[in-house]
Parts: sequence; C-alpha cells; structure tokens
Amino acid sequence: MPIQIAGAQIRSRWEDPQQSLEKAEQSIRKAADEGASLICFPEQYPTGWDPRSVRHVEERDGPIVSRFRHLAREYGIALLGSFRERSDPKPRNTCIVVDREGEIAATYSKSHLFTPAHEDEHYSPGTTPGIFRLSKVPFGIAICYDLRFPGLFGTYARAGVCCMLVPAAWPASRISHWELLLRARAIEYQVYVMGVNPTGVTPVETYCGRSLAIDPSGTVVAEAGEEEALISAVIDPEMVHRVREALPVYRNGLLDDFSENHAG
Repeated sequence: MPIQIAGAQIRSRWEDPQQSLEKAEQSIRKAADEGASLICFPEQYPTGWDPRSVRHVEERDGPIVSRFRHLAREYGIALLGSFRERSDPKPRNTCIVVDREGEIAATYSKSHLFTPAHEDEHYSPGTTPGIFRLSKVPFGIAICYDLRFPGLFGTYARAGVCCMLVPAAWPASRISHWELLLRARAIEYQVYVMGVNPTGVTPVETYCGRSLAIDPSGTVVAEAGEEEALISAVIDPEMVHRVREALPVYRNGLLDDFSENHAG
C-alpha cells in the first residue's frame, strides 16, 4: 500500500535541543494532521550540525531521543531525527527512527564523515546500514555526505529498500550538487529518495533548503524553496516495481561485479 511521508525543512535553535524540539512540534503536528506516517528532520536538527562540536552528546535513552519518542507517541507518527550519540572513543553522528508508538525502529550512524570540515577528527563513522519498515514498506537511511557515495545506496537497493531518506546539512554554496545527486541516486537505483535540508545561517554554514522528494523515474514530486517548509510525498512500492520492469537498469546492474568477474 502507498504511504505518505513528510520532510521538515526548518532551522535549529543553535545548540539548544529543548528549544529546537519545541519548535519541531509544530511540524510534527501538521504532518500528522495531513496524514503523513513519518516525518524526517535535517541532520543533527536538535543542535544544528557542527562537525567539531561534542556538546549535547548523549546515550540513546538521553533527553533528545526521549523527547523524540514522546512526540511520536503523542501525535501518532513515526519520526526520523539525528543526534550526537555517545560512543567510544568518539561520538557518532546518528539517525534514529521512532515508530508511532514511540519505540526505536532503526538507527544509522553516518558512515562517510565530512573530512573537508574535519568531522572525522571528532566523530567515529558508522559501519552498518539502517533499514526499517512502515506499513511493510522498506526504508533506508543515509546522511548528508553519504549522498556522494552511490555504493551505499546500492547496498540498500539490494536489500529491497523502496525509499531512501537523506537528512542533511548541505550548504548553499553546493546546492546544485545536492539537487543533482538526489536525482541521480533515485535514477541509478530506481527508488524514491527524500532529501531534507535546513535553511538559515549558523556559525558553521549558510543553508538554503531545497528539500526534495524524487520518484524512482527521477521525477521531482515535492520540493521546497529557501524558506522553512514542510514537504510531503506518497511512496508507492508498486511504482518501484513498474519502473524497474519497464527499464531494468537496476536488475541488469546487479550482474556487474568487475572485481570478481572481470579481473584481468
């Protein structure tokens, strides 16, 4: 069955999780009222993304995740948020999915850390994908810089994922790359892709939104401008099947393994 999801393109209250999550409640309420089954927030939304900051690092039972769980239960909607997760020897940039009952459905830690901003010096990379189901529809998670690495999306596609969620803090200076790469990942793997980006200026970067949802044929089905906004899209697993049957690029690509079959 098709399922409706939403993306919250909003600005964080810098390094203030309590105020950020109070602000988020407005978007959660609106998405639930409009019939969405899930709402996705930008990368490290409770604090704002900062590749060097280790403030507000917490466990999965800390105040940020506890608030996510409470809001999901209160409004009866699944929620994808990210936070700075305590880990040894360095914290992780972690996404967490909470279902409508407030239970943790999946986690994913950013596997490609943004080395140009020295994120790798302050955080540890994740090593496993994050997959969950809503109404039997399989979803996968990638975070911001992960978008530049198609192999990760191939891993998800081979696992049967129909839709990729990409919370990000993608700067205005490279927004053309954001739009191009989101469409490319959808076209390459014939899956839905929703990218959710913030807007506004922080001590780290300037953001201009442009959150997008793309269907498996590469068509943009929802988009935001530069201001705060809520976008929504309907994810239809049958469309993934139809697109792959009509143009079997993904299925044909599974035959490619140059490392083993074409060596020498």
